[in-house]
Amino acid sequence: MYNEKVMDHFRNPKYVGEVENADARGKVGNPTCGDIMEVTLKIVDNIIKDMKVKTFGCVAAIATSDVVCELAIGKTIDEAEKITKDDVIKELGDLPPAKVHCSVLAQEALKDAIDKYKSK
Repeated sequence: MYNEKVMDHFRNPKYVGEVENADARGKVGNPTCGDIMEVTLKIVDNIIKDMKVKTFGCVAAIATSDVVCELAIGKTIDEAEKITKDDVIKELGDLPPAKVHCSVLAQEALKDAIDKYKSK
């Protein structure tokens, strides 16, 4: 059902946890499937220097949240805000159609954190 890249991000996520002294925090959930993601960001000079995620969810939720961190770190907040579900799916190689909503959730958690950061 899942390709090897998805399974690798699921088995060996690199960005699990919480950034110490985070500059931004975002949290989203999907009441239908029960997945919840919380991200924390360290932002220096408008650049995401670190990002961590706590994910409660399925294989796809964990893999997509890890990939969103990979895609966002090193980007400006404006660049990171433009990360799409298609970017996440492309980076993973593919997701089963029933699991595409997970890539949206990961992207929405990042956007929530950025929105809160910008509103400070």
